[in-house]
Formats: sequence, C-alpha cells, structure tokens
Amino acid sequence: MADLVPQLPLALRAPPEQRLSRYVGAPAGLLEALHALAAGDVPGGLFLQGVPATGKTHLLLGTCAEAELAGRHASYLALRGLRGRVRAAVEGLDQSDLLALDDLDAVAGERDDEIALFDLHNRLCDAGRTPLYAAADGPDALGLVLPDLRSRLAQCARWALPVLDDDGRAELLRQRAAARGLEFDEAALDWLLRRASRDLGTLTALFERLDRASLAAQRRLTVPFLRQVLEIDLP
Repeated sequence: MADLVPQLPLALRAPPEQRLSRYVGAPAGLLEALHALAAGDVPGGLFLQGVPATGKTHLLLGTCAEAELAGRHASYLALRGLRGRVRAAVEGLDQSDLLALDDLDAVAGERDDEIALFDLHNRLCDAGRTPLYAAADGPDALGLVLPDLRSRLAQCARWALPVLDDDGRAELLRQRAAARGLEFDEAALDWLLRRASRDLGTLTALFERLDRASLAAQRRLTVPFLRQVLEIDLP
C-alpha cells in the first residue's frame, strides 16, 4: 500500500497555485489559523467543511507546504477511493508532524475505516502532532457510525468554506493569470464568467485550456481568442 502515500515533499509536489496566499474568499481568521496549524500551534487539529469546489484540497496542500517550509514533516492523503482500506493506507502517517486527510466523507459509515481513523487521531494527538481534516459536511452530518470518532472530530476547530461569488471567481482567475504572466483582458474575463459553469473545477479546467492555447499561439486572452478556443464548449 506504499503507493497510496505521497513520496515527494509536498512543498515541492503541490502546484504553486495551491498555496495559502493564493486562496480567494477565505473567512476572516481562517488563513491565520492554518498558518498556526502549520507551525504546530493548534492542539487538537482543525476541520474544514465545504461543498465541492470550495477549495478544501487547496487549503490542505497549502497548509502542508507551509509546514514543510517551516521544517516540519507533512503528509497529505485523499481518502476518496480508499473505502475499506484506510488502516493500511494510513500506516506510518502518525509520524507526520502535520497530517492532512481529505475527503473524509468518502469513508463515513464504514466502521473499520472509522476505527482506523479514530486510532490514528488518538496517536497523533497523544504525540503532540497535528491532524487536519476536510469533508463536505461537519462531523455531525457525515453519517459516521462510530460515536467516538464523531466526538473527536467535533473537538477540532471547525471552519466552513463559502462558495465563491462572481467577484471571487474573477479574482481567482486574475491571480492565476498573473502568476503565469498572462494578460487577461477584463472584457474577456467578464465574457468567460457569464458563460462558464459556476463550478470552480470546470472553470479552472477552462483556464488551463486557455493557458496552453495562449502559450502555443502567443496570444493575449481577449474575447476573440476565447471565442476561437472555446467555441465548441461555450456559446
């Protein structure tokens, strides 16, 4: 099961966009809390909840990268696809100073998995190490069958992530374009946001296409260029 655990340092493996400083629309105090968590100053851990495409994975990877840059050992593990195999997947991860577990809802209701997570949580906290969790819902709404695990998760500091509004989506795309040295006309940005899905996963996938096309054609991101590249997908 060793292939389930990231082998490269997360500070190097995580995409540059997935840093805490690049997260858009954070609730007041959240980024400060994650910086403190990365430094090991949040006993008991932290729990992020939010619907898909609210940036949970971004924040988990960003916090792990911050921890590693501070000289701490961090590990990230997505639980989606690991139902029934959690105990083997987390073996050895209790040695991480910071352990980020994503997609907790993917294994909720599987008793053996929940027992493995309960045992892991206790080992981490007993050793003064830090767990960081993310799921679509809070501990009370996940459908957990192990009351002890639900109780442990409920003791974590909890933050709810908002869905980005149009201003937030625009700022996200501006940041990504600027980080890659792209010129994104405001008219083109407005054109894209009025036509693209509000889902951030879809929106960022469209941006990646535009980035590759812009690089290949040596063109700025203007309305005519967006029409040319996305004519099949968007009206």
